[in-house]
Amino acid sequence: MSRSALISLAVIGVIVGAYYYAKRPKPVEVEVYVLTEGEVKATVSNTRVGTVKACRRSYLAPATGGQVAALHVAEGDGVKRNQLLLEIWNDDLKAQVELQSAQIKVNRANAEQICELAAGTGREADRLVKLQRSKQFVSVDMVDKAVTQAKAQQANCRSARINVEVGIANLNVAKAAVERTIIHAPFDGVVAEVNAEVGEFVTPSPPGILTLPPIDLLDLSCLYVSAPIDEVDAAHIRTGMQACVSLDAFSGERCSGKVSRIAPYVLEKEKQARTVEIEVILTDPKDLEGLMPGYSADVEVLLARKDSALRLPAEAILGTERVLLIGADGVLEERRFEPGLANWSFTEVVSGLDKGDRVVYSVGQEGIEQGVAVREKQ
Repeated sequence: MSRSALISLAVIGVIVGAYYYAKRPKPVEVEVYVLTEGEVKATVSNTRVGTVKACRRSYLAPATGGQVAALHVAEGDGVKRNQLLLEIWNDDLKAQVELQSAQIKVNRANAEQICELAAGTGREADRLVKLQRSKQFVSVDMVDKAVTQAKAQQANCRSARINVEVGIANLNVAKAAVERTIIHAPFDGVVAEVNAEVGEFVTPSPPGILTLPPIDLLDLSCLYVSAPIDEVDAAHIRTGMQACVSLDAFSGERCSGKVSRIAPYVLEKEKQARTVEIEVILTDPKDLEGLMPGYSADVEVLLARKDSALRLPAEAILGTERVLLIGADGVLEERRFEPGLANWSFTEVVSGLDKGDRVVYSVGQEGIEQGVAVREKQ
């Protein structure tokens, strides 16, 4: 072959090579995560939104119905234990208390009189018995009458004293009837709601029928979060575990929480998502600032934690236990790994990957798959 022919072939080869080089697929620009060590936590979160609740809450209503005669508190008032909150008209019952108190005084006076007479007849009977024993002129009939009269008077004395006790019992019954018309605070708290006005008629709720209580009382000194946990995750939770609470109304997390209760039963409100209710109590006073019962809240219970472990962000994991690793030639290759602790943010890498490996961060990006040439975003 002539020299000119060789030169022509070489030129053609260069042109063809340049053409295919120009037409080759351009590397896809991707975000890259370099495997490093850091904190990894295994956590469990609620499946539906939880609620901030007061440790103590009482819906207070009088034990008997009647017309509201006095209302001593308003919504938002702070109250002390045993403080009078509401009173139903009870003048007739209070009159009964006064009547029974007066009757007790009468009974006590009668008992004192009768018992003094009984003591006197007893002494007289003892004197006659002693005279008879000393052979003095005292008839048997006289002694018998005196002894009988003394015993009768002693019985009257006992009866009079029992009447005093009966009067005290009747007084307690009358006082109890008055108490049924009065509402006292069972604990220190804040009045959350008042559903009664002076002059209105209120009644306790009949069995099976819910009515608004006249007073709703909350203890705000202790708050907790009640949240539903999926039945599968609930098996791993124990009381005393650390938990973080986050609220829509506030930024950041409040991590002084402790699991204080795990319900001993599974809720079946939703057949496809059965849950177990847990309670998380906040122990740091700072975490209680601004909280009010009724706020929506989420909980994240800490099951286990490693302070330094090789970890992958959740966004870099393809499906389950797979990542797209960038090879030395810049081409993606799929690699499986063994996971350890995991949460919504990071998953521990037990084996299959090494520190410093570069994996694609956004696996959902279009065109990202095994065998594709990539380059890192700058």
